Amino acid sequence: MKAKFPYKKRRKRIGCGIGSGHGKTSTKGHKGQRARSGKQVRQGYEGGQTPLYRRLPKRGFSHEAFRKIYAIVNVEQLSKLDEKEITPELLLKKGVIHELHSGLKVLGNGDLKKVLTVKAHFFSASAKTKIEAKGGQAVVLQA
Repeated sequence: MKAKFPYKKRRKRIGCGIGSGHGKTSTKGHKGQRARSGKQVRQGYEGGQTPLYRRLPKRGFSHEAFRKIYAIVNVEQLSKLDEKEITPELLLKKGVIHELHSGLKVLGNGDLKKVLTVKAHFFSASAKTKIEAKGGQAVVLQA
């Protein structure tokens, strides 16, 4: 019989006797920790052997807890909006950015087609020059 697509796999009927194809040991094999009821072997457990994550040397320091993430917007996206003054709150409301995180950063990708006053926490050098070249203002907000 040819399998139809998408192929639906039959459910494993465990503990329903030998006729189920998974009888006797119910796919658990013979004895051992994994055959017992309530087996709970944590991830990375190596049967008492010192696990890999403890055998490897630890080096360095992770800045993950102190890292700052910025919402990013390009100049090209700003020129598509119908506003003269652009703020982080306006971008959130319009759906240009989804979350403010640690602040808003404006990058200089694309062309600016109109005069804008942009209020953001950070500006790239190219974004600042493009905004000011059109006669607009790049206002830096305090984070």
